[in-house]
Amino acid sequence: MQKLTVEAKADRLDEVIAFVDSFLEAQNCPMKAQMQIDLCVEEIFVNIANYAYPDTTGTAEIRIAAENGVAVLTFIDAGLPYDPLQRDAPDITLSAEEREIGGLGIFLVRKNTDTVFYCYEDGKNVLTITKAI
Repeated sequence: MQKLTVEAKADRLDEVIAFVDSFLEAQNCPMKAQMQIDLCVEEIFVNIANYAYPDTTGTAEIRIAAENGVAVLTFIDAGLPYDPLQRDAPDITLSAEEREIGGLGIFLVRKNTDTVFYCYEDGKNVLTITKAI
């Protein structure tokens, strides 16, 4: 397992993506799977950066490992407790104007990964995604 801890700021996204891509490339991850994972990493990290620490700046830890051909990515932050999996899926049959704001990011994460798991432990949000590579 490798891990990276960065300030939870959107301008650190490139560093997070580079960290993930470096790991995936070393695993000979197919480009399609890597692009799907990158989309998920962006959605999750930017949400942490924008919402986890409303009155201060905190950190986000990203852990990545590969087990039996499956990439396992875990995002940990000590921000406000929030389980994105409790949010209802957006009604994608509606036009953009008719749809409620929000919820599309976690929808995309669910569609582009094999599993998504959330827990709140030791005062931290822990979101884990898996994807066959």
